[in-house]
Amino acid sequence: MTSTVLVRSGSYRSKPVTNQTFKLVKGYQTGAKGGYITVKNEGQFNIDIEDVRVIVGDISNVEFTYGANDAANDEPAIEAKETETEAMDRIASRFAVLDEMSKACIAGDIRAMIVTGPAGIGKSHGVITQMEKASMFDKIQGKRPRFEIVKGAMSGIGLFAKLYKFSDKKNVLVFDDCDIWDDQDAVNVLKGALDSGKTRRISWNKDSRLLRDEGVPNTFNFEGSIIFITNKTFDNKKASKMTPHLDALQSRSHFLDLTVDTERDKMLRIKQVHRDADGGLFADYDFDQVQTDEVMNFIEANHSKLREVSLRMCLKIADLVKISTNWRELAKATCMKGA
Repeated sequence: MTSTVLVRSGSYRSKPVTNQTFKLVKGYQTGAKGGYITVKNEGQFNIDIEDVRVIVGDISNVEFTYGANDAANDEPAIEAKETETEAMDRIASRFAVLDEMSKACIAGDIRAMIVTGPAGIGKSHGVITQMEKASMFDKIQGKRPRFEIVKGAMSGIGLFAKLYKFSDKKNVLVFDDCDIWDDQDAVNVLKGALDSGKTRRISWNKDSRLLRDEGVPNTFNFEGSIIFITNKTFDNKKASKMTPHLDALQSRSHFLDLTVDTERDKMLRIKQVHRDADGGLFADYDFDQVQTDEVMNFIEANHSKLREVSLRMCLKIADLVKISTNWRELAKATCMKGA
């Protein structure tokens, strides 16, 4: 059978490729320029090369089917699935982008980034790792930290004061699942802080004893960067009075979806970290190879029963291995649904 592929959005040699169908030579792979597929050039490209690579970015930009020549076989069209290796490479490439974009925020080259993905897949860890690397020499020299991780709830006025303290160039605030999205004052302050103009001047035009007590002026220029880490799915948000404000905030930020959307993707993220991490996922546990394999096999065999498919859950199970030879029963009782 001849597999075909519909490229909804892609490019070849910087020229757009939109809603074009090709014969597929090789499935989705990742390279230096991002995700790509290899297809037959049958006159679609004015060049004497038979097999070409079309840059597609995400696999969601392509649709794999069987070609029209196969219709006579009366077989249903089947969507080609990513192999495990292809999926792990896709996920790894997204987290590599997260590292690179985090460095750009630290350098002050990017004003804002929104990172979205499910809980427990390592969003925060990747950003915090880059922050710690960049702040190492500041700590040694006893300088004031240029970065801060903010968690939990925050009011609009609390946000204004926090922005002031980190308003200098190359300062970075990381809001990690911080509950600010439904506070109109907070979102309005953020819109000003991330404005696309050359000068980002923000103001608090209400009388505030809190600002006076903390020595925060009612108006100042914000020159730092902001990273938002959230489980919130912006693309599927319900319409509300906050929708235009969130759209405006998203338009001011680079938006990175880590594409770990399904239970299969979450399990493959675990396997990808274990594959790529120095010493594997359990490097800090001093496990031998037998123990490591037993834990990974247990997680994969039972992932549909776990309360949460995440890197955190893997470490919870690893903790149980350290305390008891009966760790499987402990895991079933404490880590599985309906236990």
